[in-house]
Amino acid sequence: MYPWSSASYSPTGVITSTTMPNTMDDQEKLLAEAIGAARKQAFQMNHFLDKDRMLDALKCASAMLSELRTSMLSPKSYYELYMVITDELCRLELYLSEKATKETDHYELVQYSHTIVPRLYLLITVGIVYIKNDPSLKRSILKDLVEMCRGVQHPLRGLFLRNYLLQCTRNILPDVLVAENEHEGNVYDAIDFVLTNFAEMNKLWVRMQHQGHSSEKTRREKEREELKILVGTNLVRLSQLESASLEIYQRLILPGILEQVVSCRDAIAQEYLMECIIQVFPDEFHLQTLDPFLKSCAQLQPGVNVKNIIICLIDRLATYNQRSGKNSGTDIESIIPAEVKLFEVFSVQVANIVQNRSDMPLEDTISLQIALLNLAQKVYPDRIDYVDKVLGTTAQILESLNMNNISHLLSVNQELSRLLRICIDFYNNALTVIQLTNFCPLLGKFDYTSRKTLALYLVMNILEFETLIPTAEQAEAVLNIIAPLIKDDETVIISKGQEAVVDLDEFAEEQGIVARFVHMLKSDDPDMQYKILQTARKHLGAGGPHRIKLVLPPLVFSAYQLAYKYKAQEFEHDDNWDKKCQKIIQYCHSTISALAKADLAELALRLYLQGALVIGEIGYTNHETVAYEFMTQAFSLYEDEISDSKAQLAAITLIMSTLEQMKCFGEENADPLRTNCALAASKLLKKPDQCRGVVGCASLFWSGKKNGEEMRDEKKTLDCLKKGARIASQCLDNGVQVQLYVELLNHYLFYFERGNSLITVAMLNQLIAKINEELPNLEPSEETKQIEMHYKNTLAHIKSRMESNDAGLEVSFAGISIN
Repeated sequence: MYPWSSASYSPTGVITSTTMPNTMDDQEKLLAEAIGAARKQAFQMNHFLDKDRMLDALKCASAMLSELRTSMLSPKSYYELYMVITDELCRLELYLSEKATKETDHYELVQYSHTIVPRLYLLITVGIVYIKNDPSLKRSILKDLVEMCRGVQHPLRGLFLRNYLLQCTRNILPDVLVAENEHEGNVYDAIDFVLTNFAEMNKLWVRMQHQGHSSEKTRREKEREELKILVGTNLVRLSQLESASLEIYQRLILPGILEQVVSCRDAIAQEYLMECIIQVFPDEFHLQTLDPFLKSCAQLQPGVNVKNIIICLIDRLATYNQRSGKNSGTDIESIIPAEVKLFEVFSVQVANIVQNRSDMPLEDTISLQIALLNLAQKVYPDRIDYVDKVLGTTAQILESLNMNNISHLLSVNQELSRLLRICIDFYNNALTVIQLTNFCPLLGKFDYTSRKTLALYLVMNILEFETLIPTAEQAEAVLNIIAPLIKDDETVIISKGQEAVVDLDEFAEEQGIVARFVHMLKSDDPDMQYKILQTARKHLGAGGPHRIKLVLPPLVFSAYQLAYKYKAQEFEHDDNWDKKCQKIIQYCHSTISALAKADLAELALRLYLQGALVIGEIGYTNHETVAYEFMTQAFSLYEDEISDSKAQLAAITLIMSTLEQMKCFGEENADPLRTNCALAASKLLKKPDQCRGVVGCASLFWSGKKNGEEMRDEKKTLDCLKKGARIASQCLDNGVQVQLYVELLNHYLFYFERGNSLITVAMLNQLIAKINEELPNLEPSEETKQIEMHYKNTLAHIKSRMESNDAGLEVSFAGISIN
């Protein structure tokens, strides 16, 4: 008598009414009662076995096994009960093996059990012993057992019964091609046995989904997930048959499995079993059976995630190829047999699957293309055409769906972006990426923001792996890909007085990366480098003022470097080096002019001055005239465009510093430039700026060049210093005035040390006395401390020079008062 009354049994063991308890406490109580009853009967069974009372032992075993007829337990609880009972059955099997005298009687005797579940468990237990002791009847007994198990059609009980059959027979299945005794069976009998058991178990497993109320569908699906390993164990047994060759797998095993998978028409079963096939059978088998397997994928139910199945198979074969190639030390392509057109087969079958499954989400379709891409790259790394074919197929799919912009489909956008990133990451070489003719068409499917993100990803890859772009054609291709980075989009407004739709700091960082990329546009051939610079100028020059201020200066400096290369060709007897230098300097001039027209006067001024220095050093024909033009352009920008006082002082200081270094100017050109510098310095708005500017002019008349030599014009140098002193005296702010006097003292000392005979010790003492007079009157402040520190350092310098007068100095510091 069972401890629950809600279930009653028909004579055949079929439940007539049942309600499975849902709560965990109820399940635990029922399980505990069932296990207790089973162990009680097991104890009696073992007692009778010890006394060799076989008939009574079988009755107790049957009563114990009757506990497995319940439908009240969940699959998890039923499994625990099943394990307890089957462990006890091992004791019965051991006894029968030791007392194997009348096995035939026992085999027939257990069939008289009044309920089918205990009868079949006992039949399997006795039958296994019978087979072990008389292998000649293996074939008939196995066939008998697997057929009689059809008598239990309850899904849960039937699954565990057949699992018990599979576990008991795992070591006795015939595994030879030809048996010495035909009655012992061969591997074909084993295959037939397992396939039959597999088919029945799968039917039982699928039937679970259709039992009970529709509201419990989710619970049933979860229970089925818990039981799937029972069905999959059949496939494991098939894979363990050593005599099952590739030919047998192709002819019998795989077709038998696929027939059941396709015909069951259950999404959960189909998805699990297809993945199970991939996992349990050898990779070598999969390579030779791709067509039937992939064709079956196209016949699966709409609810099956075919994408995961295909990706799983591709990843496994790609990993096998890499692992085998590494272990054998051979070329990668030699691992896959030549007759196996791996990529072609997958490509065709994936296309069929996509075509036949119109319900497949677009992101899953692209995921399949990503899997194909990984296969092509890992198995055929040298076949760029395979990768390009995948990209082309993806583009065709999007075209067929009229998907010209996928920005509104986030998941599709992510998958397509991953597809393109994989291409970049695998090759780590932009020169290879631009060989993919379908890369750009796919890139065009994104919106501006996504294209910019991918363009930035490519540029970062170029910088990380230091990929040089050595030809103008390749530069053109790369610049077309990264166009969103180098050209403003109409929807992006970055202008004063209007709200910016992008982060300006982020924008500046991006353009800084592009500026670094410009230096990757590099060829060893100077003439090709010139073509590359022209190509880059065409693209980068269209970026608008907010971009060109960051990306055109690197172009200008690359052009200056090219000018030096052309100069070097003079020594290689290249008669055209002079004309080439003129062309590249013209290129620089037009590029800088574009910056000047974009209201980037300070930047353009600096580049003009740098250009003047380069021209002066190269020294090609008419270089003095061109250098003078660069200097005058800088002066024009200073006079017409720069109005801020600080910027004016910085600009005129740069102009004077540049002019001081120029050696190419004759007096005819140098004199007007020096005069203009002095005039401009004296016209600065603020007196301190005037003072510093005029004093700075002194260097033009001292170390400035005349016929290639320093001028050393003592009088004009001193005039500049004196004029600076007069301007300083006109400052009303005492602190500023003292600071200027300290700076003037340093300038006087500089020229005094270098031998300007017009600068006397008296002048220095007069300036020191003036500072000593005014410095105590300053109010204590941080600025005052800095002035005092500067002055003390200056006096310390004078003192060190005075102490070194006997060390061979050209001028004497004797007489300077530093007290």
